[in-house]
Amino acid sequence: MKTIITFFEESVKQFGDNIYMWEKRDGEYRGSTYKEIQELSQQFGAGLISMGINKEDRIGLISEGCNNWIISELGILYAGAINVPLSVKLEEPSDVQFRLDHSGSRMVIASRSQMKKIRAIKSSLKALELVILLNPESEYQEKEIYFDEVIEKGKAFLEKERETFEKRRNSIGENDLANICYTSGTTADPKGVMLSHLNYVANVEQGYSRMHIPSYYRTLLVLAWDHSYGHTAGLYAFMGKGASVASVEVGKSPMETLKNIPINIKEIRPHIFMSVPTMAKSFRKAIEKAIRAKGSFTEKLFQQALKLAYNYNQEGYNRGKGIQALKKPLYMLYDKILFKKIREGIGLDRIEFILGGGALLDIDLQRFFYAIGTPMLQGYGLTEAAPIISANAMDRHKLGSSGIVVDNLDLKICDNEGNALPAGEKGEIVVKGQNVMPGYWKNKTATEETIKNGWLHTGDMGYLDEDGFLYVLGRFKSLLIADDGEKYSPEGIEEAFTEQSPYIEQCMLYNNQSPYTIALVVTNKEALNRYLAEQKLSGDTEEGKLALLQLIQAELNEYRTGGKFGTMFPQRWLPAAIGVLEEGFTEENQLMNSTLKIVRGKIAERYADLIDFLYTPEAKNITNNRNLEAITAITK
Repeated sequence: MKTIITFFEESVKQFGDNIYMWEKRDGEYRGSTYKEIQELSQQFGAGLISMGINKEDRIGLISEGCNNWIISELGILYAGAINVPLSVKLEEPSDVQFRLDHSGSRMVIASRSQMKKIRAIKSSLKALELVILLNPESEYQEKEIYFDEVIEKGKAFLEKERETFEKRRNSIGENDLANICYTSGTTADPKGVMLSHLNYVANVEQGYSRMHIPSYYRTLLVLAWDHSYGHTAGLYAFMGKGASVASVEVGKSPMETLKNIPINIKEIRPHIFMSVPTMAKSFRKAIEKAIRAKGSFTEKLFQQALKLAYNYNQEGYNRGKGIQALKKPLYMLYDKILFKKIREGIGLDRIEFILGGGALLDIDLQRFFYAIGTPMLQGYGLTEAAPIISANAMDRHKLGSSGIVVDNLDLKICDNEGNALPAGEKGEIVVKGQNVMPGYWKNKTATEETIKNGWLHTGDMGYLDEDGFLYVLGRFKSLLIADDGEKYSPEGIEEAFTEQSPYIEQCMLYNNQSPYTIALVVTNKEALNRYLAEQKLSGDTEEGKLALLQLIQAELNEYRTGGKFGTMFPQRWLPAAIGVLEEGFTEENQLMNSTLKIVRGKIAERYADLIDFLYTPEAKNITNNRNLEAITAITK
């Protein structure tokens, strides 16, 4: 029987005295063993049963990653109930309320920083009976109880009614639901992805075919714990091998928590680290900033070392092959005098590899981290698949690809009629396996549209190469569609723009059956100001503003025929007009979702007037009045 509970208990038997969770308390990380987490999880589960939680009841959980997050989830599962994990990045009360109401959650568990969100809607939640607070409070409102009180109730219940608890635990089947995970809802109401115990356990076992985790490994789980990527590849994948998971030290604000990440990395020194492209880009910028601060000699040496490393590493699978083998001694020297010090300085000196997921990962970003000795390997997944579908591994990888399909999962590339396509041909990625969800909660229509004859239709476009590596090209809903009906995925172009230009922070390409593509660009203010200083110009002058706009145009012109990157993309999909934005895409303005992907529909809606303008003759000149106004606001 493959349930999360039996999976966990097998690890407790084998690795009981190993540290499972590391949590920062009183200024230092303290470890809790598998046995300790099991005892608390059983007590919490028993406490829920004593308070009337029945099998298949739903309980919401909204909290930053911490020991009590996993204790809460395991406790919910011990009680035979279903966890409804919510993102801490949900700010609108209506977003939180929809998920709790739609799932029919009888209880909700909340951390101190998330408590106010629940209190704001508590009285209007239809099924809510109780709020369990993870942190002690001086005062409790009606229908609130402290986490430790539930633990105490559980202890008493286990003393008197252990048999009832065991009966509930033994009643859990592998096809029972473990989670209802809500999608970001960027186009309509969020959909509740139902994931069973079997979905999770099967996917972890599939993941092991691409990820080696010895029991002494540690990771710092910086990803959102409610998200399936961190959930499966972090919490459960490490659990099954007796390895350790550390949580990020929670600050007084989200920004303070973010600032704790580099500090915590140095304290934990992880062996495997999971990241998303946005986070990886921030790490790269921090490294490059630190190198620049050491002076021009160090910066030149670093650039020379990078260039040599890129040539030596190639695409990973052909690393050091052929004539590149001659460069190994110099590469090892650069590693010793430069790259190793960088790794030590950021706390990644023990790293085996960084697993990148959550969105497409630019190959230049992968090459950078590979060069400095912290290989960043791309994987691909979908919440509906629990989520791991494919991944690169150290023993078999190609930079730029999403890796090899995991074991015990069928994958095919299909055309519009559902016919399987041969290697090299692009189509929809379709998968089938024990990790595929049973469907969407209370949404039969969406389920039938997504799962057909047992096959999950991902909505992602991709292809398999002759060696079996999967290349993901983007969402069908994101495609650029020209006026002649031809389609193209914009993500690769957008990522190239942002990764290969220091002046472009974010970018969204747009073409909805129009004669040409346009681009909405968010600039990097710091890099623009640095350029002005180098050119001895001021952003307050007309000359300075024009120079910055022409600089942005010149950066994108590098992708035109004859430019440095002139052969990277078909010319017809490069933007013919550019709109400079004063504001970036963020979660706060809802132009980026909780998984840090841009929300194209909302961006197009917000900038509809600018998009219309960009299809006028005037807009094709980047120094038009609208861009001059935007650059004036940016350089203030």
